[in-house]
Parts: sequence; C-alpha cells; structure tokens
Amino acid sequence: MRVAIVGGTGAFGRALAKRLHEIGDDEVLVGSRDAERAQATAEELGVMGGRNEEVVAGADLVVLAVKSDATLATASELIEAIGKTPVLCVASDLRFTPEGVRPGRHQGSLAEEVLRIVRGPVASGLQSFAAANLVEGDPGDALICGGDDRAKELSLELAGRVAERAIDVGPLESSRALEGMTAVILNVNKRYKGHAGIRLTGLP
Repeated sequence: MRVAIVGGTGAFGRALAKRLHEIGDDEVLVGSRDAERAQATAEELGVMGGRNEEVVAGADLVVLAVKSDATLATASELIEAIGKTPVLCVASDLRFTPEGVRPGRHQGSLAEEVLRIVRGPVASGLQSFAAANLVEGDPGDALICGGDDRAKELSLELAGRVAERAIDVGPLESSRALEGMTAVILNVNKRYKGHAGIRLTGLP
C-alpha cells in the first residue's frame, strides 16, 4: 500500500512513518507544508517525503495526521490533490483547560467534518495511540470507524500492521467517542505520568 502521511513531520506522523517503515509492507511518504522539513524527516526515517500536495498524489490511503486545529484547513487545502483517495483522520478535537483536557465538540467530530470537505471516503481511528508506544510496537488495540467503504477497509489493514488487533468499532459517527476518548487518555497520562493505550477485553 502507498501511504501518504500528511503532517508526517509531527510527533504522531513521524512515529507512524517510522513504525510502518520498520515493518516494511508499505511504501511510506511523509508530507509537510515545508518541503525542506519533509525531506529532512524523510531522510532521517528512510522513507520518501515532500510537500503535502506532492505526497498525496497517487497514494492508496492518505493519513491526516496534522494537529487538530489544522485538520479542517488542511483538508480544505488538499481537496484537489487528494481527489477521491480514501482518508484516515487520526485527529481529535480537544480543549485544554486548567482543570484538564476536555472534548472540544458537543456534537459531531472532526472526522465527520473532514468527510463533508473531501470528495472521497473517510475513516477515523488511532486516537488512542501514544506516539511513544507506537514506536515501541505496543500501542494497544487500534480502533477504527467509518462507512462500509474503501477508507475503512484500508485503515483496518494499516492498523493491523502496527497494532496487535485492528477493531472495527462501527460507523464514522463513532469517531465522536474515539475523539472524546483521547481527552480521557491524555488526562490519565498527565495524572499518572505514563503513555496509556487501550485494549478491549472479551473478544474472541
């Protein structure tokens, strides 16, 4: 699979690119608005890199891994470049307050907003992964949601490479819970100074 990671120079994007490259089953490209930064990261990780518009061209799956406050703007900027290519949104809409991290939306999710912007199918997942755990190869279960389409199919395939289990958790609306779960995990990590992940019990 040819995987383009938009936001591939950030902590999560780098971790995902590094892990996928180590596994070696996919052609990995890291993207950034800054071509030089993308190229430097790509050389460090042993993958390919370039501007976001360049790396998404010809990709089988686009992973939208930019910061949450840049997710919708980036999706809008890349409408033409992405075309109908399936997208995996890994961002979470969060609010950081003195009392802790809170879910940012009362209704909907970032992934659902991305679906309204781009022309192809959108899946959501990997919000429960800490970058450090992803690099170490023990991120927990990969929870993926989306429609019964190519985006979910490819996202589950990708997630199954980097996690012990890739679990289909339902339609794209389930991203509301996945994004909210990120706030819970970040609060736990802050309280207990760790890198928590999630595993579901009771599955065959």
